[in-house]
Amino acid sequence: MKGSKFIFLERKFPSANIIVIKDELPTLIDTGFGRDVIETEQLVKEAGVAPEEIQLIVNTHYHSDHVGGNFHFQNTYGIPIAAHKWEGCVINACDPEACSAEWLDQPVEPYRVDSMLSDNDEIHTGTRTLNVLHTPGHTLGHISLYEPEEEILVCGDLFQQHDVGWLNTFREGVSSIQRSLESLDRLSGLRIRKVYSGHGSQMENPMKAIDAARGRLEKWISAPEKVSWHACKRILSFALIIKNGLAREEIHPYLLSCGWFQDYARHAFKLQPEEFIPILLHEMIRSKAASWHGERLVANTPHQAPPKEWMDKHVMPREWKRGDGYRV
Repeated sequence: MKGSKFIFLERKFPSANIIVIKDELPTLIDTGFGRDVIETEQLVKEAGVAPEEIQLIVNTHYHSDHVGGNFHFQNTYGIPIAAHKWEGCVINACDPEACSAEWLDQPVEPYRVDSMLSDNDEIHTGTRTLNVLHTPGHTLGHISLYEPEEEILVCGDLFQQHDVGWLNTFREGVSSIQRSLESLDRLSGLRIRKVYSGHGSQMENPMKAIDAARGRLEKWISAPEKVSWHACKRILSFALIIKNGLAREEIHPYLLSCGWFQDYARHAFKLQPEEFIPILLHEMIRSKAASWHGERLVANTPHQAPPKEWMDKHVMPREWKRGDGYRV
């Protein structure tokens, strides 16, 4: 249509999927995990767009697997970044809570949000117009993007082909389930032909996927412990991915150092953190989210682990205001 094209690029963890909109004003939706930025740049080139030609980066939300490449693209090519205003203000203030990075123990290099988005804003790529839809749940500032002519929806981590985005009740509020349901209800009223999510494959039957996501969330309302189990397994799996697994002797001290683990143990499961460790590990193995490779616990999700030297930099928002060779 009109010489423009949506190019959906499915990726392995720790990076989220990205979408390149090849148009008069080339646009990139999300930028993957920080360590994967060279791969991200190569994927953009293979899609037929030179990185320096990108006119705008749009983030569906501020988690590390979606915004990690922002630093490189912004500092190298001067590309402006757009995000929902609630998350953009937190980012630009260099708030220690930005991206939930500290709480999740997921490094994110600094970036600046240049365009603060609100519900019903429009993003023009030349021949295309993307409607900005505020779809909170996974995060408070989560957005989806809808292109009405071809009926294409970019839904970030709101839902996936066979899953929903994990819900962070400790950072995004206990009403995250209700917000997610309202967001799904809103999207279900659109004419949708294709859905591109933050993880997993393209969805060819959007309404079936939305209905399945809604059904799962509705079951969680009466069984809130399932929300916490879903989140814990997703967060620990991601930690195992970016750390290339954890040795048996590293697991206890690591988990006890994590804000997310402390909160879920004490407040969601009413256990002392030390008591929760073997319970969580048992569930990771039982559910096949992870497995032991000798004396090392490794995530079973297909992934490519970052090298240790990159992870050792461990850049967090609390450090963004300092020099440290970074500029915001």
